[in-house]
Amino acid sequence: MRRLGSFLSDAWALAAPFWRSEERWRARLLLGVVVALNLSLVGMSVLLSYWNREFFNTLQEKDAEAFWALLFWWRQTDSGPMPGFVFVAALYILIAVYQLYLRQALQIRWRRWMTEEMLARWLEERAYYRVALTDPGTDNPDQRIAEDLRMFVDDTLALGLGLMRSVVTLFSFILVLWGLSGPAMVFGISIPGYMVWVALAYAVVGTCLAHRIGRSLITLNFTQQRVEADFRYALVRLRDNAEGIALYGGEADERRGLLRRFGALAENWWAIMIATKRLTFFTAGYTQVAIVFPFVVAAPGFFSGRIPLGGLTQTANAFGEVQGALSWIVDNYAGLTEWRATVHRITGFRAAILRARAAGAGVEASAEPRPDLALEDVTLALPDGRVLLSGAAASIAPGESVLIAGPSGSGKSTLFRAIAGIWPFGSGRVRVPKGASVLFLPQRPYLPLGSLRRVLCYPRDAAEFDDATVQAALADAGLGHLSSRLDEADAWDRRLSGGEQQRVALARALLLQPDWLFLDEATASLDPEAEARFYGLLKERLPRTTLVSIAHRPAVAQYHQRALRVRDGRLVTGEAEV
Repeated sequence: MRRLGSFLSDAWALAAPFWRSEERWRARLLLGVVVALNLSLVGMSVLLSYWNREFFNTLQEKDAEAFWALLFWWRQTDSGPMPGFVFVAALYILIAVYQLYLRQALQIRWRRWMTEEMLARWLEERAYYRVALTDPGTDNPDQRIAEDLRMFVDDTLALGLGLMRSVVTLFSFILVLWGLSGPAMVFGISIPGYMVWVALAYAVVGTCLAHRIGRSLITLNFTQQRVEADFRYALVRLRDNAEGIALYGGEADERRGLLRRFGALAENWWAIMIATKRLTFFTAGYTQVAIVFPFVVAAPGFFSGRIPLGGLTQTANAFGEVQGALSWIVDNYAGLTEWRATVHRITGFRAAILRARAAGAGVEASAEPRPDLALEDVTLALPDGRVLLSGAAASIAPGESVLIAGPSGSGKSTLFRAIAGIWPFGSGRVRVPKGASVLFLPQRPYLPLGSLRRVLCYPRDAAEFDDATVQAALADAGLGHLSSRLDEADAWDRRLSGGEQQRVALARALLLQPDWLFLDEATASLDPEAEARFYGLLKERLPRTTLVSIAHRPAVAQYHQRALRVRDGRLVTGEAEV
């Protein structure tokens, strides 16, 4: 029971913020209309039960005039004026269509709000980057945002409205059934409304058995969502790294890896099939017995002449409605297990984001009204605790060109990450000039989805730059042949070679003109002549930009005034030579 309470608390924590958000009044109004229509369907079901009684009574009495009146017009009955079936059916269809339509409108509004809120959490304070470092067990954030949020909203509305309808149906038809069933003598004791108690006992036994048979589906559905996402992610990785795989001839290994992931998916699916088969054996049998059970219970009254045919059918219908409402858990057990698994995955993802933010302050990067960049007692470590750099202190003046040198794996790139304020493992402070624009160019530049214009101007809005400026930057970077394709959307990270991608990064720097430019082996894929032109253009076009580079080629040193070297975990100043 404590676990159920914790789960419901998690589900409420996910759902409640939307209903208190800026969307709350529109969402509440929409929900109110959907609930009203949902309850109207219950009312229509009650009306149909009375119509059904009168209709079968006319058949038993062979009353043709009443028969046609109940179908196409209306008739005065003992229950009051009874409309014809065509009017009842038309109204029922109208309510059902708009109940579904407005529920779907609420679904997309709720999903849009939750998606925006989750994206904000994931992107704020670079949590998307830190989660991968601090919580690698949190798999497939893309699937949790895209698929799990959709399933949570859809299932919450479907199950919530279904439960509400079952409760209202229960109280609506329990009165009908109570009046129809009359008392029954059991061991000399008169039990009023005996069919109500029979329906209650039938549903309680069914619910307990359904939980006992199907509870393994909770864990299996959680696992299935994970392995499905793992397999899909592996396929995306293959697509995004097609060239590297082809050059290595790694098709056989990729196939083994994909089949291994699919094997885990299929194995868990077989377990779900077996558990579902057991549950379906029970629920299908439970449902089939429920069809004839009320007739069996009410048959003595019919054969004795106390209940007419219409009364028998209404009694069976009311019993079915009450039993169905009480059996809501049985009928929705598989859906409830999927919903629970979805809640756990979203809750786990949110918890991972919070843990990433709380996983140590790391190096404190602060913007202050000062001209230089200063490192104060900076210590950098890896996630496993191994220290890369200890007690580093340095200052870089505006307009300087500084080379960061040192052996591979010594912590140079990690130092850049600390300066950017994204590395969570370490201590110390980095003071950067307040209001200065900063641009980092890694060895493999990031090329976002979209047009070439967007790729060049990233992360600024492409609308800020006119065609002539963008085309000039392309030409300066040696990519003038792409000028006619500025507004062409393509997978540019796969279309362009490594050297061309680094030229795109150069064009980006020329466009954005940052005050501080950090290059992490940003020319490693260029030939020496192109590299010389790269740095020459930066010096010529960005004369006031502070340039900080990581490089291993000795020739790069000539473009810098001095060097900061990482040696044996210390940072020392020296001449600009690699």
